[in-house]
Amino acid sequence: MTETTERQKAAPNSIDPAEVAKFQAMAAEWWDPQGKFKPLHMLNPTRLDYVVSQIAAQFNRDRTAAQPFAGLSILDIGCGGGLMSEPMARLGASVTGADAATGNIAIAALHAAEQGLAIDYRATTAEALAAEGRRFDVVMALEIVEHVADPAEFITTCRDLVAPGGMLIASTLNRTAKSFAAAIIGAEWVMRWLPKGTHDWQRFITPDELTQMAEASGLTVVDRCGMVFNPLGWSWSLSHRDLSVNYALTALRAA
Repeated sequence: MTETTERQKAAPNSIDPAEVAKFQAMAAEWWDPQGKFKPLHMLNPTRLDYVVSQIAAQFNRDRTAAQPFAGLSILDIGCGGGLMSEPMARLGASVTGADAATGNIAIAALHAAEQGLAIDYRATTAEALAAEGRRFDVVMALEIVEHVADPAEFITTCRDLVAPGGMLIASTLNRTAKSFAAAIIGAEWVMRWLPKGTHDWQRFITPDELTQMAEASGLTVVDRCGMVFNPLGWSWSLSHRDLSVNYALTALRAA
């Protein structure tokens, strides 16, 4: 029995039932840009720009091509309603979207079918996919690390899902006073974009903590980038200097 198999048997999944229930209750609103996922709809173009640029650089793809990611396999773990799975499929990738909340998968599959997109959506966990021996060129773990039961174990499982020479792209929230003000006071209490209690500030993860988790799993972190909201322009932008609230990290698995 391999070390990976033993670990998966000891920790069959990293899901936190209470966290899954939160998003299951909001599943029907995934594609409503004015609904409970409005912050993600606002963030998504900037998040997509980061992800696409990292994948294109790693695999030497021309972003201006019609389907630059043709031939690449991408896993969107914690895919929700498919806000990132669908753009990846349009760029030509073979996309698997996985989420522990069955309601999310139902909404995602329906929306993809309406758009004429072939995406393999599954109501499953990262651990189950790893146990199947699945491997992907790119694993996206976006806005999910702060919701799992054991972030370090989850990142290690994500490593198992990355094919040799592939990459993990994770994004989450930094644990700072600024992130508490923006993500909880602002988004939940003041703007009421999200139900109160959607986020738990104590579960936010600093860039250094996430870097340590990734490197302890055997990955090599090659980039960290902040996603910064400008309330005056009501817009998002990427910044390698400001990782104080939302940020993304890219890590590679050796070939």
